[in-house]
Amino acid sequence: MTNNEVLHHIRYIFSLNNEKIVAIFQLAACPQSDEEINHFFRKNGEQAFARIADNILASFLDGLIIECRGAKEGAQAQLDQSINNNIVFNKVKIALALKAEDIIALLDSAELTLSKHELSAFFRKPEHKHFRVCNNDTLLKFFNGLHLKNHQAIVEIKE
Repeated sequence: MTNNEVLHHIRYIFSLNNEKIVAIFQLAACPQSDEEINHFFRKNGEQAFARIADNILASFLDGLIIECRGAKEGAQAQLDQSINNNIVFNKVKIALALKAEDIIALLDSAELTLSKHELSAFFRKPEHKHFRVCNNDTLLKFFNGLHLKNHQAIVEIKE
């Protein structure tokens, strides 16, 4: 999944406007202008389309963690991080303080069944013998489960 797609999904799941996205980037000390944000959401091939670099997406996800859970004491995020689906999955999990049972329930709602052991393999270090690469389909199912959960919560509030 491309970095632009990840940001697009997160924006959709949490109904974030450009102002909120700019604020989240600010929390991670990675300022982005409203215009830059607009370029991130253009379609690939459009004239003003801009790819999101790994370090920019990592900074946004770090800002999301700070937004949801507060700033962490001690060392701050590194600005030269590379990113992959496993890191995205882990950072969103941390931001939302999700436990394994919560993630399994989200994935079940998106029609993907994983055991606790299969899930924990995504969050291991790549050198670990039980490490498992998170593919695009799994990350997409996780995002779909989050969307379903948030949509359901909004519907319950309106009723």
